[in-house]
Amino acid sequence: MSHRAVVVTVSDRSARGERDDTAGPIAVEALRAAGFDCEAPTVVADGAAVVAQTLRAAIDAGARLIVTTGGTGVSPRDETPEGTAEVVERALPGIAEELRRRGVTETPTAVLSRGIAGVAGATLIVNLPGSPRAVASGIGLVVEVAGHVIAQLEGRDHR
Repeated sequence: MSHRAVVVTVSDRSARGERDDTAGPIAVEALRAAGFDCEAPTVVADGAAVVAQTLRAAIDAGARLIVTTGGTGVSPRDETPEGTAEVVERALPGIAEELRRRGVTETPTAVLSRGIAGVAGATLIVNLPGSPRAVASGIGLVVEVAGHVIAQLEGRDHR
């Protein structure tokens, strides 16, 4: 049985149609290749409220994995972690720490990502940075752990 995954691209410019979303499709492709049922990315504007609302809607629609791209940096409108924190019930800091650790091997600015990861109900949520390179680098870790997390949330034994 395939689980539903949702990719949310958080970007004011992409939401306004001023820039193509090049990061979200990378995540979608990787999730589909891993066996997830995943539609095209949902693109929303930056801001904690819209992120939280979008995550809740995806959970209500049956998503078992949500990956966000963008809004994890230090710009004034980068509020993806804050919106995600409104929804997450149990943090999984090791995922975010490992994403930053791996990212630093490619670019020193990876330490600036404020992305978080955690569980809301039966759904795993992971924030990735918005650059296509960071998504390509980080989505592998998400795929590596998502199946195990979902199995645990369903009450199954360790894999």
